[in-house]
Amino acid sequence: MKKLTKLSFLMMLTIVVILSGCGTSNTTGGEGEEQVLKVVTNAAYAPMEYLEGDKVTGFDIDFINAVAEEAGYEVKVEHTGWDAMFVEIEDEIADLAVAAITITDERKASYDFSVPYYLSTNMILVKEGSDIQSAEDLLDKVVAVQNGTTGQESAEALLGVNSKNIKKFEDNNLAILELLNGGADAVIADNTVVETYVKNNPDQKLVVVSDEENFDSEFYGLLFPQNSELKADFDKAVNTVLENGKYTEIYKEWFGTEPDVDGLKAAQ
Repeated sequence: MKKLTKLSFLMMLTIVVILSGCGTSNTTGGEGEEQVLKVVTNAAYAPMEYLEGDKVTGFDIDFINAVAEEAGYEVKVEHTGWDAMFVEIEDEIADLAVAAITITDERKASYDFSVPYYLSTNMILVKEGSDIQSAEDLLDKVVAVQNGTTGQESAEALLGVNSKNIKKFEDNNLAILELLNGGADAVIADNTVVETYVKNNPDQKLVVVSDEENFDSEFYGLLFPQNSELKADFDKAVNTVLENGKYTEIYKEWFGTEPDVDGLKAAQ
């Protein structure tokens, strides 16, 4: 091997330094600095998360910012869409996700969840004057849902997994549009989403039907890659935010009612 000249050595050293700064980690922060975490979401789920221009806002966004601050991290929230969000978490491209994600046994087989932070249930959205009064009335109807959600699971439990009467869409906005255009008789989705939609769009003459006998309560959690080292920090921070009144403050700002903090703590 030939001896390296001084110039050659300096060039190689420069290349090493450049390459050392090209890692793929999406977290940064040295001693005394907050780590910046990549948080992915599906910003088409008002009021939980939605876009105002190019800015992601919503209850979940205020919540994750409060929890991250409590845990000692800085977060950068990015809208990826629902399916892409799960891919980024599974492949550890992102650090965590917040998007009204229901904690289910099936998802827990592939991901880690934080302790529960939100109580929800599925409801039925129909046009005024509809004869649909309960989930059982959907058996011979066309139902629109967001693909990959518990709304889809509820529809499949009623109509069958391969039912041609279930129409699946990328997000709930498209499912609701199908209802408005006459392509579906109903939409099944989380109560917060459908109730907020009806409140914000009174001219569209839609109503919400609840059915506690057929739709169980659900809990949302923050989503992490399996064995994430962040889970313990965020579990602790979620509980602190629940207990110190910050969660209640954010909840009342978005929904105008008191949250069931005791119920969330009991679900843990």
